[in-house]
Amino acid sequence: MSVEKMSKDEEGLQRTLGLKKMIDRWQILHTRCLWQMMLNQRRNLYAILRMQHTMKQEVALANKQLLLVRQAALHQLFEKENRQYQKELHQMGKAFYVERL
Repeated sequence: MSVEKMSKDEEGLQRTLGLKKMIDRWQILHTRCLWQMMLNQRRNLYAILRMQHTMKQEVALANKQLLLVRQAALHQLFEKENRQYQKELHQMGKAFYVERL
């Protein structure tokens, strides 16, 4: 074998070894990526469950707040109607009986 052929073979061998190392690194990274995706899917499941639980709590609190707001609005409406009835009765010369303690 000539020196040129040996040097070309060595270069080819070096290239082949470099490609093999690159393929090995790619396979390791691919395995890690698959493992990470599997972990993320598990975490995502728990994250989704936590988010659903949080949303249920928020909806329950929003319903309570809505109930309080509606009760306050109804109370104001009753007070307004009561004042209006008192005004109308006063114009007719009548009044509500109010018990004083």
